[in-house]
Amino acid sequence: MNLSIVYALAAAALFGASTPLAKSLGLGLSPILLAGLLYLGSGIGLTGIRLLRDRGWKPTGLTPSEWPWLLGAIAFGGILGPVALMVGLTRTAGTTASLMLNLESVLTAVIAWLVFKENADRRIVLGMLAIVLGGVVLSWSDGGGNSRDWTGPFAVALACLCWGIDNNLTRKVSASDALFIAGAKGLIAGLVNTGLALYLGAQTPATAQLLPLLLVGFLGYGISLVMFVLALRGLGSARTGAYFSTAPFLGAAVALFVLGESVSVAFWIASALMAVGVWLHLTERHAHEHQHDATEHGHRHVHDEHHQHEHTFEWDPAQPHSHVHVHSPLRHSHAHFPDVHHRHRH
Repeated sequence: MNLSIVYALAAAALFGASTPLAKSLGLGLSPILLAGLLYLGSGIGLTGIRLLRDRGWKPTGLTPSEWPWLLGAIAFGGILGPVALMVGLTRTAGTTASLMLNLESVLTAVIAWLVFKENADRRIVLGMLAIVLGGVVLSWSDGGGNSRDWTGPFAVALACLCWGIDNNLTRKVSASDALFIAGAKGLIAGLVNTGLALYLGAQTPATAQLLPLLLVGFLGYGISLVMFVLALRGLGSARTGAYFSTAPFLGAAVALFVLGESVSVAFWIASALMAVGVWLHLTERHAHEHQHDATEHGHRHVHDEHHQHEHTFEWDPAQPHSHVHVHSPLRHSHAHFPDVHHRHRH
């Protein structure tokens, strides 16, 4: 299996489990404070890991043209999206909220196709339609909550839109250090949301509630985002979103079997539709003759058919390494995803 797919599924597993856990652990907290604490756990943990890895602070490696993409991703995905989700969780059952998060992959793909011109195969489009239909079914039943209250599902859908924008903006910087990208998002979003919540009168939770929330944030928002960025690097926005759409199933399972929530028939119908959509995504294959233009960038790589260049330093051909390198024009055919080397038009 492609390693990027493993990264996407790992990100999905961690984030999927965090949704019902955040709902359970965050009882009594304002949605803004809960979102802030989850991202603070992510930012503090990842920044600590990066400092240990690099034995101190090192330059980010981002170019001036990449910073606007990262800051936009932080605004949508780190500040607006989490607040909308936490508001939705206060008005929606955990099982329904978890499954509705599948809309993120749909919105990610639509933005990728319409705005960033990523290719859209028939199989991916059919899978997205199945996921959308599942979300429509869920909107008619709150899975044990109040089926007449649309505020919760609407807030969750808004969070998905914010994260769809975030995913496409993050794709623009996905060749950079994933630890820095995820850690910066966590620290900035965490400080902004937590500061805003305290300014509005929220009370800091006791240590017994605070520490588990920070841990859930570190794993479900931090490590998950690192895996997601690595997947974006190798799969592109739409397909990473497709694999990531397995997250809500794990989240729903946690809500069902750990938190003991009840569900309706609509929940199982939606689950089946979304499962079909995910299966269509996972079994998609894309191959054709394509042209690589000359490109200069830097990222971690090994020498393969896309990386044939000279070095001005000693290096081990058997080990991955990172440096700025040039790709010469190349035309060939093979199965591929819209990764950092395959962003051509179709």
